[in-house]
Amino acid sequence: MKRLLFFISFIVSITSFSQEKKNKKIKILSSQISTFDEGKYPGATILIGNVKVAHEGATLDCKRALLYREDNIFKAIGEVVIEQGDSIIQYSDFANYDANTKIAKSWGNVEVNDKEMTLKTDTLYFNRTEQILFYPAKGTIRDQKNTLKSYKGTYYLEDKKFTAKNNVNVINPDNELNSDHLDYYTNTNLAYVYGPSTIFNFKDSTKVYAERGFFDTDRDVSYFVKNAKLYLKDRTINADSLYYDKRKGFASANNRIKVIDTVQDMVIKGNYAELFEDKDSMFIIKKPVAISILEKDSLYIHGDTILVTGKKENRILRTYHNVKIFKSNLQGKCDSIHSSQAIGLTRMFRNPILWSGKSQITGDSIQFTNHKETNQLDSLRVLQNGFIIQNDSIDPSNFDQIKGRNIYGKFEDNNLRTLLVKGNAESLYYNRNEETLELETITKEISSDIEFLLEDNEIVETKYFKTTEGKTFPPSEFPEKDKRFPGFLWREEEQPKVMEDIFIKDNATAEKETVEKTNPDVEKAKKQLFQENEKRDLKRSKELELKEIQLKEEE
Repeated sequence: MKRLLFFISFIVSITSFSQEKKNKKIKILSSQISTFDEGKYPGATILIGNVKVAHEGATLDCKRALLYREDNIFKAIGEVVIEQGDSIIQYSDFANYDANTKIAKSWGNVEVNDKEMTLKTDTLYFNRTEQILFYPAKGTIRDQKNTLKSYKGTYYLEDKKFTAKNNVNVINPDNELNSDHLDYYTNTNLAYVYGPSTIFNFKDSTKVYAERGFFDTDRDVSYFVKNAKLYLKDRTINADSLYYDKRKGFASANNRIKVIDTVQDMVIKGNYAELFEDKDSMFIIKKPVAISILEKDSLYIHGDTILVTGKKENRILRTYHNVKIFKSNLQGKCDSIHSSQAIGLTRMFRNPILWSGKSQITGDSIQFTNHKETNQLDSLRVLQNGFIIQNDSIDPSNFDQIKGRNIYGKFEDNNLRTLLVKGNAESLYYNRNEETLELETITKEISSDIEFLLEDNEIVETKYFKTTEGKTFPPSEFPEKDKRFPGFLWREEEQPKVMEDIFIKDNATAEKETVEKTNPDVEKAKKQLFQENEKRDLKRSKELELKEIQLKEEE
């Protein structure tokens, strides 16, 4: 029984002590007048003139006040100042302070200062237990770097973190950030966004949009991981994640990248990209593809690496290694491509090949141009060892063939319309009856130049220029050894039949990549080879231009 009474007494003592500690009374430090008016303010002590009270490390100054001792509530009126040690000082016209909950409500020209920032609003709640400031109406925070405005917000004193929602605006001399939801740290000037957000740069009008990430307002660096978009003067970059250093002019993007060139009507896609604004250059890897938007059709170019350099009026697109091209009526393959968007010239290097309809076109170098205004295919040039092969539609063992030094073609409505073979031109045709499609004759011709007219990618008319030499054979009398011109190679299995085929690696390429992954020195060698190939392609391009000029002079 004694033990039970002792235990009850102990519990009561602890409860009384806790209650006393919890409800520590507000202490009056000074007041010129102290009076009562039970009729008007029942239970309140009326304090007038230089009023100052204290409660658990905080002081409150004002002109007049009502102190409800029993309820432990203090109501301040006029020039209210709340100080919490050396961490915060708050000004307002009015304030109510509940010492039981340690929550103060201030209103009327509220201003809060700490070492990091100044907060202004009309109404503010201060939870001293949690060390949290909250305003339900419009508020403005200023620090040494930024001015932040929002309709409602919360400031965590210990973390120096400000959380704002609904039309949040952060502005400084360089940028303006708008967001629906962000966290801003006044000691680091870092902003973390959690909803649709936009950063606008005042200097050059670039803009970044994202729905999750952070922005370092001091260094002008941002990193976003959801629906990121970078808007530059003449291109837009979309990606799953985006890092952007504005001062260095550098950006990198990851996964589902889409670069939209608003000047050239071109889109580049891939899964990793780096952009260098000052050098007007960008490269994309991991299944990159460049898409030129043509009328009612598009041209797709894929390779291991796509490099874009130059300003918008003189932009160059280079695609390196395992390059494939797809268009509904034109496909191609080579090791590398050099494309000048300014003059609409595209050059294919190292074992290039094009397929147009049923025709396979090869040469040492293949070039085609787009019309600068319409962006439609305009002309084709096959320089050195031009070779066109067309499979016979009835007997796949037979091939129509055209061979010459150079081949020039013209497009109409993006379809190949004419072909001119210049220099040492040769042709071989399998002639069939138009009605029965029976093979009637085989014709082999040699001429200095041959011109072909095409309809629906089929040769419908042939013209021979200057001296010609040829013969027509019955099929049974045609020499077997003459069925293939020297250098004949049918490469149909390499042709991308649909757009998705441009991403399929050829067997030889796939085997090579497998070997490279197991060799630690390959990556270093590949970088060196990449640089050497770029120099070689530029040199080769200039050589071909000189040869073409010489040939024209000879003619």
